[in-house]
Amino acid sequence: MGVPVSHILLATGFALVLLGFWGLLRHRNILRIIIGFSLVDTGMHIVLVATGYITGGTAPIIDAALGRSEAATRAVDPIPSALVVTAIVIGFSVSAVMLAFAIRLYETRKTLLIDALTEAKW
Repeated sequence: MGVPVSHILLATGFALVLLGFWGLLRHRNILRIIIGFSLVDTGMHIVLVATGYITGGTAPIIDAALGRSEAATRAVDPIPSALVVTAIVIGFSVSAVMLAFAIRLYETRKTLLIDALTEAKW
């Protein structure tokens, strides 16, 4: 038959998370760090949606098409999708705040490299 969609989504999500962590740890530019954070965020969203997905599943509405006896095996879990919608809004807000901080840092230091912020260290 082939590879289930949920496995493809899990692999893609984890690949985005790893790519985002690489971007967070490797780069010294604040904008690239923000992009890495966004990749981690997006990868986690994909992984969460994939955990609730069932290949060939249907909406979790119990009616004539989906009886109670087969609801546990054929119904897609709506909770991860609802949580991801909320997480997308929160992630967008956090990204906006990070970009606002990056703009303020550029206005005061005239650079986006985090090496220029040495006096902020403990």
